[in-house]
Amino acid sequence: MHHKKNYTLITGGTTGIGYELARVFAKNGHNLIIVARDEKELNRTCNELRRFGVDIVTIVKDLFIPQSPFELYDDIKRMNLEVNILVNNAGQGQYGEFAETDIFRELDIIQLNIGSLVVLTKRFLQDMLIRDEGKILNLSSVASKAPGLLNSVYHGTKAFVQSFTEAVREEVKDSGVTLTALLPGATDTDFFNKADMLDSKIVAEGKLTDPAVVAEDGYDALMRGDDMVISGFSNKVNVAMSNVLPDKVVAENIHKKQEPVTKKN
Repeated sequence: MHHKKNYTLITGGTTGIGYELARVFAKNGHNLIIVARDEKELNRTCNELRRFGVDIVTIVKDLFIPQSPFELYDDIKRMNLEVNILVNNAGQGQYGEFAETDIFRELDIIQLNIGSLVVLTKRFLQDMLIRDEGKILNLSSVASKAPGLLNSVYHGTKAFVQSFTEAVREEVKDSGVTLTALLPGATDTDFFNKADMLDSKIVAEGKLTDPAVVAEDGYDALMRGDDMVISGFSNKVNVAMSNVLPDKVVAENIHKKQEPVTKKN
């Protein structure tokens, strides 16, 4: 029987954890489809990862646009590429008090972090179930485990991703398809810059995990078929604590971390 070449599809695969995930998959011999908004960054990433000797397809798509994930699926179908691993990595946040932040930016974030993830999961999951094999890695966050003051919409989207991933995983547990949630804590990526969070304590005090470590953790968990993996030691402690402490205490602790650092003159 002739088998089509398999591909790993990674959204937001040019920067941060997404780029490091692309690197880990390429290093381990996976062919890649990398999706991002910026064509220059896609080309740079493609050139950097070519040395691993895998096939790399790049697709320019803006997943803030509701129609984009549908188009992306159709494009890949038209190219006759088979996706046996889907990595829903693309995601953004916005820092600030909810009463004051930009609602249109928030709706974009909900579309990116939730809407496009749900569409891609459905489309590719349906194909995977027909073949009875496949793996899906959804980027959740330790943010999913607690409400996030000054980052309410982002934390809310990650709570959705976590809940959704656990539910769908359970629905398909008797098939050859597994879903894994990767929960990084504060990671040293451009996320905070995009979210206007460079002044928050979490960033200024520099307890950030290396995104390459997060990517390795995520890859290993996905390949084992684990249901979730928390990446970064202090995060494991935080999540363990938040499972024990009442929600109000957890929320107050998170608020302390997110507050701007008082500048010493």
